[in-house]
Amino acid sequence: MNAKSTGFLADWNWFEKIWLISFTLVTLYLYFALDDTFIGLIASLTGMVSVVLVAKGKTWSYYPGIINVVLYAFVAYGQKYYGEVMLNLLYFLPMQFIGLYLWRKNRVSEVKQNDVKITILSNRARIWWTLLSIIATIAYGFILKQMGGALPFVDSLTAVLSVIAMLFMVKRLVEQWVVWIIIDLFTIYMWLVAFLKDGSDISMLVMWSAYLVNAIYGLMNWVRQYRKQREGQTWGA
Repeated sequence: MNAKSTGFLADWNWFEKIWLISFTLVTLYLYFALDDTFIGLIASLTGMVSVVLVAKGKTWSYYPGIINVVLYAFVAYGQKYYGEVMLNLLYFLPMQFIGLYLWRKNRVSEVKQNDVKITILSNRARIWWTLLSIIATIAYGFILKQMGGALPFVDSLTAVLSVIAMLFMVKRLVEQWVVWIIIDLFTIYMWLVAFLKDGSDISMLVMWSAYLVNAIYGLMNWVRQYRKQREGQTWGA
């Protein structure tokens, strides 16, 4: 297996490299300029590396993802976003290991062992998942409200959709990116409220803003790769 197929920056285009470097520099600057927490900084950086690799369909995206999940839950607990805490520790963390296993079982080829096969949902399945997410968001929102959580229904929406998006992710579905985009928009609002309240956790706000851009890119890239795979072309060719 040659280095071109296996190296960390193998088949990265100019946009992906510039995007990752720019985000890292901005995050580091804000960390020092606004005296943010070191845990928030590491959570932000590992999260960005993870989602960029997911957007590229790389199986090793789960390794930085594990670190990000644990640290992000710790930061979210400090802001009383209990839905985010439970979501990350009770669901995202074990799903990182499940996703790694399933993605490695569904690699494109022996040559492209770090690249995953992509699938899509049927129209009927899309409708079913939409209805389920609405019902679950309302029910969970009332639970978080009783717990005294901040922004309970927004917290509920992001938590419920994150469960669905993560499931779509381990199942290698293109639709995960549509759900991630919705999640990113509402989560940016949550961390903006936290930042305006006490001026802390700017790394989280930047991280989720970067996630939004990455999700849009991920959607475009996965649609393109899905079409190429259906046409029987070589991944990344």
